[in-house]
Amino acid sequence: MTAVEVLGVTALGAVVGVDLVTVPQAMTARPLVAAFLGGWLVGSPFYGLLIGAILELLALETLPIGAARYPDWGPPAAAAGALVAPGPDPTLPVSPWPWLLCLVLVAAMVAWIGGWAMHAARLLSGAAVRRRSAQLESGDPKALVWLQAWGFVRDVVRAAALTLLALLPGGWVAGAVARQWRAPSHVAESVVLAVTVGVAAASAWRLYGRGTTSRWLLAGVGAGLAGMLL
Repeated sequence: MTAVEVLGVTALGAVVGVDLVTVPQAMTARPLVAAFLGGWLVGSPFYGLLIGAILELLALETLPIGAARYPDWGPPAAAAGALVAPGPDPTLPVSPWPWLLCLVLVAAMVAWIGGWAMHAARLLSGAAVRRRSAQLESGDPKALVWLQAWGFVRDVVRAAALTLLALLPGGWVAGAVARQWRAPSHVAESVVLAVTVGVAAASAWRLYGRGTTSRWLLAGVGAGLAGMLL
């Protein structure tokens, strides 16, 4: 990946990172969108969409409600979407599934770190509000603008740092593990599919597995399976 591509993906990660909470909340922080855009930036939108769909199934478990601490999937998904297409080393005949599995694990780890980073950013924003409480109580608009501007800057820096973490050291670690993969490729494929589908199914049941909605959920799953078999 070239330096220009790294800068482009980092900027994308910053944009989708602030979309989760700060602005504009346009759903670009969803892994499906972020990974697709990451792949598109490096000329491989299909592969970005592929890993984005996998990460989206995992992210269905996340409920970003209020001040709860939850993973930030957007920045690592953008990085994974940009990394997945060429593989760990284009000169080596490495199966795509171990590489996908390693990238999914890296993205999940960075998303978890992102949740803690978001919590730290909120603590910093709270401390900044307390330092300027007298100005706010007096109705000083400059204090409000300052707080909003620096809150935005903190979120941009946080999201960009998460993207770089997944893109550079994360990509290197995923590539090193994928090159050393000795098990059959279908083992990695089975792990990816089982975990992602399992998490998505558990999330759907947790949200809709009660009363009438549970019957509609089971009917929808049955219809989907029947359509797939036909």
